[in-house]
Amino acid sequence: MKYTQNKKILQVTEETLIIGVDIASEIHYARAFDYRGLEVGRLLKFSNDTEGFGQFTTWVGAIKEKKH
Repeated sequence: MKYTQNKKILQVTEETLIIGVDIASEIHYARAFDYRGLEVGRLLKFSNDTEGFGQFTTWVGAIKEKKH
């Protein structure tokens, strides 16, 4: 689909959780933001393995629960 910038912005609602992940070869960092751009939760540092991605999944779930 081709969206204009305004249409993309209108897709972000109060229910939107924005997660940014800095991907590296061994250690990744993730941050979460609400629809206004305010940080939600704390910075997560996690490893590039099954345990690390489990931590990431748990972190996202905790943030989602906190929002509701």
